[in-house]
Amino acid sequence: MQHTVMADGLHPRRRRHAGARAAALTAAALLALGGCASLGGGDDEEQAYVERSVSELYNNGMDQLQDGNHAQAADLFDEVERQHPYSVWASKAQLMAAYAHYRDNSYDDAVNTLNRFIELHPGNRDIAYAYYLKALCFYERIADVRRDQKMTQQARDALKEVTKRFPESEYARDARLKLDLTEDHLAGKEMTVGRFYLENDHYLAAINRFRNVVENYQTTSHVPEALHRLVEAYMALGIREEAKAAAAVLGHNYPGSAWYADSYQLLTGKNVRPERAEDSWLDGVWDSLG
Repeated sequence: MQHTVMADGLHPRRRRHAGARAAALTAAALLALGGCASLGGGDDEEQAYVERSVSELYNNGMDQLQDGNHAQAADLFDEVERQHPYSVWASKAQLMAAYAHYRDNSYDDAVNTLNRFIELHPGNRDIAYAYYLKALCFYERIADVRRDQKMTQQARDALKEVTKRFPESEYARDARLKLDLTEDHLAGKEMTVGRFYLENDHYLAAINRFRNVVENYQTTSHVPEALHRLVEAYMALGIREEAKAAAAVLGHNYPGSAWYADSYQLLTGKNVRPERAEDSWLDGVWDSLG
């Protein structure tokens, strides 16, 4: 009986056996590779579950963190919580995972982890730090004043929450410093937009921006200029009483400012003198600036 031989020189039955054997060897090799996979490995592959002790996972996470492998460290700290959710180290690992994400510039992941930590452990001894780290995740992403300031506003709100909830903590002191810088940044954005409106003769829109700086960012370095710009805008609209009031507030709070000198010259050159006006909105900030 004649046997059929395929192009590869194998009998069909032997060819099937060889194919099955090759498939088995391939599967075995894949299993071996999977068993060698470590936490923090391939981006697109499901990580193999390998049960490990709390101390091993946590200490390895700290080692990775020290070595600058922040993403791997976050994975290991997450694994502490996954494998040992009722361990006393679970909450600490959760906070360390957030810190690792922060160091990795994965700010959204850090914020999500911190929100979960704050929700699950409101009485934890490290809760103040959790709020502070969350604020830093927004603060680190503050953009140039010419760009959208949503992140700056979120940083401001988060920093205020730290100072409100934990006023005596070490984190509150640093939060106050960063809050001053954040508010100055937001005021700078308002000034940039206000100047644009003023230069393009949109005086009412400009006034709204400068007024916002004067009323809501009173401790920033932008207030003297905002008051002077109000003088300019009110004079352009022919609203002399408000221009006089703005110049008076400027002179009262910043008598040595170059902006007051400019405002004084602008008004006196048109036979108008700075004068306090009790019926103006500006009277409400007479003694509150600087």
